Amino acid sequence: MSIRALVRAVPATFADALCASPPAHPIDVALARAQHAAYCEALTACGAAVELLPADESSPDCVFVEDTAVVVGRRALITRPGAPSRRGETAAVFAALEPHLELLQMHDPATLDGGDVMHVGETLYVGRSARTNADGIRQLQDAFPSQRVQVLDLPPGVLHLKCICSPLGGDAVLLVEGTVELPHMDVVHVTSAEAYAANAVAIHGHVVVADGFPRTHDALAARGLVLHPVPVSEVQKADGSLTCQSIVFATL
Repeated sequence: MSIRALVRAVPATFADALCASPPAHPIDVALARAQHAAYCEALTACGAAVELLPADESSPDCVFVEDTAVVVGRRALITRPGAPSRRGETAAVFAALEPHLELLQMHDPATLDGGDVMHVGETLYVGRSARTNADGIRQLQDAFPSQRVQVLDLPPGVLHLKCICSPLGGDAVLLVEGTVELPHMDVVHVTSAEAYAANAVAIHGHVVVADGFPRTHDALAARGLVLHPVPVSEVQKADGSLTCQSIVFATL
């Protein structure tokens, strides 16, 4: 069994990506593309086969491909993103995943962003957010009946669940202190000062992390994980991070 990572190129329109508040300095698209290339190289170093979809210039946020699908085992649910401007992103992802996985499609009135879903063991932890509604959570449960769905209320101002936590393999997770409760899990705590570092991509003992967060890096290294730090300044301006730039799944 091998690991595949589906990613999508940064569009020229990325400077118009959604964000909660305008950044102090506008997004530098050329720099964003260089940083995305470094991210793809890190995924490859983790052992993933990277598939790069072309950018969609009509969808400034299309690089944040995670929000368009949730994968569990050999099945994927194509989502209906919470931001209406992002709903055109799903068709290309559907076509890319179709050769590898059984696909299901989320329908109106459901909305759900993949960044609100964290899969650990037999549980799907789902953030109830401005982008993910009750119908989306119900359709997620219907799509994966073998999974337990645990709904979590997010702290104010948090866009997605994975802004504050991400899986590290097994029952281990990164989690920002004082945000949500994840009982019975092996938690690697992230301080509030390094909250952005709680979003990381773990693949078979390797982990892609945001650079510039030494305390979190030390905590992960102490677990025996091999770190692959990457620059994130431009995606951070668009309220993005690391997991949101890929859909990682196993293939036969």
